Amino acid sequence: MARSAPRAKAVAILDALERHHPNADTELVFQTPFELLVATVLSAQSTDVRVNEVTPVLFARFPTPAALAAAPAAEVEAIIHATGFFRQKAKSVIGLSTALVADHGGRVPAEMDALVALPGVGRKTANVVLGHALGVPGLPVDRHVLRVAGRLGLIHTDDAVKAEAVLTALWPRERWTRASDTLILHGRRICRPTPQCPICHARTVCAYAITGAATSARRRAAPPARAAKAVTARRPAGRAPRRRR
Repeated sequence: MARSAPRAKAVAILDALERHHPNADTELVFQTPFELLVATVLSAQSTDVRVNEVTPVLFARFPTPAALAAAPAAEVEAIIHATGFFRQKAKSVIGLSTALVADHGGRVPAEMDALVALPGVGRKTANVVLGHALGVPGLPVDRHVLRVAGRLGLIHTDDAVKAEAVLTALWPRERWTRASDTLILHGRRICRPTPQCPICHARTVCAYAITGAATSARRRAAPPARAAKAVTARRPAGRAPRRRR
């Protein structure tokens, strides 16, 4: 079972991070739960910026689950092509739209079990929609959340489901959605793969910063001073290098 930091420390860490990212929110643009559901599916292996460029065209052409369910796959693929993995994503958004019409009267359900039963929808996507569009607290866990929460010492696992269980136990339910948004923005802007620890408000309570892991990581990333000499080819004295013909 993943270990967790004490709740009081976890709350203090979240408070510190929120000073960096006040009122953190999803960066996906949407008007309805359906639009956010589709946009979140499209965001896999892509960026919110890229998704926000294609969704206005997609929803202008197919504004409802019924419309998207009946859409030609080739047309959807052409619209969302820039998000990557466009064939599988087109299959997913058409499939989930079909399921919404058939099983939910064209409405996005507000229950985790019903959401993850939709084609292409996992816990992360479901939590995004629940927390941002349906008023049900959820804590989406992505690679940024795993990296930042792990460095902070809040979690000791790379498993998203286990991490979600630990983090939701640490913070009040009403803070779950904002906490995820805050960790995601922190991972994108400050706690990147090469973190900017000196400017982080949480550095005094961050396990990664306190233990010196940041300094060690920089040292490991730096090439050895003698590396340049090591790659010099050895030749017998006085022999000129051969020329390629």
